[in-house]
Amino acid sequence: MGGKRRRWRLGPAVPVAPGARVDKFEIFFDLVFVFSFFIITRATAMNITAANLFHALLVLAVLWWCWVVHSVVATRVRLGEGFVPVLTVAGMAALFTFALALPQAFRDPRGNAAGPMVVAVSYVVIRGVHLALFLHVARDDPKERRQLLRFAPELATSTALLLVAALVPPRLHDAGMAALIRDALWAGVVVLQYTTGLIARTWGWDVTSAEHWTERYDLILIIALGESVISVGVGSNLLGQPPTWPAVAAAVLGIVFTAALWWAHYDMIGPAARIALHAAEGAPRVTMARDAYAYLYLPMIAGIILFALGAEGIVHQIADPAVGPAERAHGPSVPLLFGGVACYLFGNMLFQLRTLRTLTWTRVGTVLLLVVGIPVADRLPGLAALGLLTAICVGMAVVEVVAMADARSALHQVVFEERTSNEAHDAAYRARWHEPAPDEPST
Repeated sequence: MGGKRRRWRLGPAVPVAPGARVDKFEIFFDLVFVFSFFIITRATAMNITAANLFHALLVLAVLWWCWVVHSVVATRVRLGEGFVPVLTVAGMAALFTFALALPQAFRDPRGNAAGPMVVAVSYVVIRGVHLALFLHVARDDPKERRQLLRFAPELATSTALLLVAALVPPRLHDAGMAALIRDALWAGVVVLQYTTGLIARTWGWDVTSAEHWTERYDLILIIALGESVISVGVGSNLLGQPPTWPAVAAAVLGIVFTAALWWAHYDMIGPAARIALHAAEGAPRVTMARDAYAYLYLPMIAGIILFALGAEGIVHQIADPAVGPAERAHGPSVPLLFGGVACYLFGNMLFQLRTLRTLTWTRVGTVLLLVVGIPVADRLPGLAALGLLTAICVGMAVVEVVAMADARSALHQVVFEERTSNEAHDAAYRARWHEPAPDEPST
């Protein structure tokens, strides 16, 4: 009995209520995830090749699946309440170790067993923490425990594949074959994870709070956009060079086009999708949450990493005093910059189509313009290429503000009325704190 009391000294797990919002501890955890995005960008920027970009996308897909599972756990229990933060901190430590070992995960596999092994073991710990929390949630419900068993093959197989990818390639003498086997095993993990999510559908899962779910994903996207700004500033060596007008102009353009990409999602699409998820119930809500947020946020995150790599290369060249401002952007910087923004907007278009069942002609035109603009920008000086991209992104925002003024006004009015109603309810509840107790005389 004493042991049981000690077990609950920190307090029990607290279930998520229908109107729950994201708590501060969840944002703290997300910062470690976004640090992983930063590491992926930094490791890839050291040597941008097709193979390294492929490896970066593989790692991102595996990492994102961990975050999706993590967000599903957060739909059931409050991560910052009771004993749950203790387990979650263990997962954070494993995730931090996972991120630190990522640059070693795809080095020459014959003489590099430690890096892949740390990645694999850290992944096992992360998934183990999620499994422990799931088991706690399902401990009193036999039906939920049976549902949980349906996901066991993905968990066991994905961890086994990553362990094999860490242990087997270093024992092979042929470097090409070792790398091929390692990459195939990682790709198998990605296919297994995302296929399982599609097959599982709504097994044992419910989005209790649509507000919590949408807010969680919106916050991770904002943090990822902020990380791209940090990555460009740090990786382009702006801090290590004396400020010049071209470098300052490039930095300003980077902030402006990133802000335009923020606006592209959060001005209309994000708020309207949140309302759509609130309106859905039961299985349709779950499938919308899975398709639109768990799956279609991934190309948006991938696009952010790609355009951060491209912007970093261009700004690094602009900030270099040995390079003239009229010199063309070299290497893959322009395709990565324009292609990354196109990937982000294309993912956002698919997100809009899945949640709102609409497509905006301005987004389609902007993606086409970005693709067509790659060969044009590739012949321009770096600053001019960055200016062209910024003009396209800002132009899209301006056209949408003008052409969709009525729709924007109506949506913002609905959001305003909802917020006003929620604030009035909260104010009425808190007013009780100022009321005198029943046995106290009023003054």
